Amino acid sequence: MVGSDTQREVKLEIVHVLFLDIVGYSKALTDQQQELVDRLNQAVRGSEEFQKAAAAERLIKIPTGDGMALIFYNSPEQPVNCATEISRALKNSSLGVRMGVHSGPVTAVTDLNDQTNAAGIGINVAQRLMDCGDAGHILVSKRVAEDLQQHSRWRAHLHDLGEVEVKHGERIHVFNFYTHDAGNPDPPKKLSGAAVKSPPISAPAAKKMAKGQKPSICVLPFANMSGDPEQEYFSDGITEDIITDLSRISALHVVSRNTAFTFKGKAVDLGRVAEQLQVNYVVEGSVRKAAGRVRITAQLIDGANDGHVWAERYDRDLHDIFAIQDEISHAIVAALKLKLLPEEEKAIERRGTENVDAYNLYLMARQSYATAFEGDARRLDGIIRMCRRAVEIDPNYADAWALIAISEVALRATAGRKGGDAGLGAVERALALNPDLAEAHAVKARILSEESRFDEADHEIDVALRLDPKSYQVNRAAALLRFRQNRIQEAGAYWEAAFALEETDFGTGGMLITVYTALGQHDAAQGAAKRTLERCEKILAQDSHNGSALGHASVALAVIGERERAQERMERALLVDPENVTMRYNFACALANYLHDKEAALEMIRPALEQMGGGLVHHAKIDPDLAPIRDDPRFQEMVTAAERRLSG
Repeated sequence: MVGSDTQREVKLEIVHVLFLDIVGYSKALTDQQQELVDRLNQAVRGSEEFQKAAAAERLIKIPTGDGMALIFYNSPEQPVNCATEISRALKNSSLGVRMGVHSGPVTAVTDLNDQTNAAGIGINVAQRLMDCGDAGHILVSKRVAEDLQQHSRWRAHLHDLGEVEVKHGERIHVFNFYTHDAGNPDPPKKLSGAAVKSPPISAPAAKKMAKGQKPSICVLPFANMSGDPEQEYFSDGITEDIITDLSRISALHVVSRNTAFTFKGKAVDLGRVAEQLQVNYVVEGSVRKAAGRVRITAQLIDGANDGHVWAERYDRDLHDIFAIQDEISHAIVAALKLKLLPEEEKAIERRGTENVDAYNLYLMARQSYATAFEGDARRLDGIIRMCRRAVEIDPNYADAWALIAISEVALRATAGRKGGDAGLGAVERALALNPDLAEAHAVKARILSEESRFDEADHEIDVALRLDPKSYQVNRAAALLRFRQNRIQEAGAYWEAAFALEETDFGTGGMLITVYTALGQHDAAQGAAKRTLERCEKILAQDSHNGSALGHASVALAVIGERERAQERMERALLVDPENVTMRYNFACALANYLHDKEAALEMIRPALEQMGGGLVHHAKIDPDLAPIRDDPRFQEMVTAAERRLSG
């Protein structure tokens, strides 16, 4: 119960409560406690469910010192959705949070200071549930579980823990809610030996599919058997396309590409994968591409007993690759006895191109973009050449046009490339071919934002997010737009989403370091630096001369305090790629904000400001990392000279 001294406007309603607190809060030092609360607030505000309810004025937020209660009015799905989003946001964080969800009567009261508080059994039970959990747990009441289990999307994630005695001898029935990427699957320590099991109301575990339940499946990354690591892009592309095809089937739940790719390159027990992800089936396979031929093997495994449901080997001409992908998708559908809707049948057969040479070029370009940074002009030029060749072969390849636009605007914005239209023509061509291509709307938003046309950019990014909120490119574009609008917390949420969606992206990790540092969240910035360094090291293990990876590794090392290693990487990167404008910019940020060498920072950024485009110059004017040198007359003179150059 959260009370107030003087109360008015008492109203009793049945609401849906999410109660959450920080584990270990009381043991933290006083100055650390505020930092913990700030980190929790950021995760909560980043929740889409929280934002929607707040915008509709159908949410009450009540701080409780070490946490908060969130009261939703529309549906028990709201607090569970919110809890799931918060859990995902904190997945790689050191911040431990436990949550409880209950639907029940709550009295909302407003004191004379117009502060809203609440009391009643609804909020009390939610708190009791939360108290039963450990860090990461999302515990829900039987009432909430009974409501959720009416919808198939929730059933597999509800795990009955039975009844348990809580405060004042009260008994409540507890369910543990978790998915493959949210919640805590371990039984709460406080319930060990205390719970009295009752017949579960949820469906059986996802591995053993209940009658009428939507089947679920994970497509693991197909192994590259070509004997050439450079062919990895092709096997990854095949996997991604099969995931995309199956995701179009409404009768099938498909694990996301990002989650599936966490198993890439690992020897795995398929039964354990199915159990871990709570799926009924797992697909695995391999790809061998050589001399104009392609051999693909694929098999569908029943997660309950490791039995083969279906298996096939395809040994064909490379130009049959699209037919093979269609056959694999249809074979899985047939094996699972699913019925496709007419529009789903058409969607599976619809490709961005029917030309295998154009497709191969696009896959290479996409992989090159994902493993680079947009300040790498040489790599961006290579991506444009590959995509230009792809659209010469197939002028109607919208995805390739969109990637041309992404690369061209990056060259203009970061490398100061003059001439051309900064990708506007290419993106308009992509949208003319496919108005529903989310990535094209996202890059158009980027182009408009470079010209400070923020209202138009907002419209385009809203369209992109509506079309595909889980797109890597869309989230990156949304993050950059919000950052340049000085909406830093929102930018951080989108960059976290992008970072999770593309495991080879290390550049986004650098932006997360900037965001968390600007917000005063030291632990989160350290965590982002460590994640960035880990990704850079993986790239450098394959390509030791990747200047962008060397550069971001240097910045990450500076953030975590390894000064000597940071400077060594910086020197190597400058030798490998001395003309990389964005890399120099990032080094200036590291020198100014983390290595505390203002003179070196000014010297580092001078040649960059002499070359960079308008977008990056504007970025430099607001970037929190450059705050230590922003008031220096020499820096201000450099910025003025850059703006004069760009306006001339």
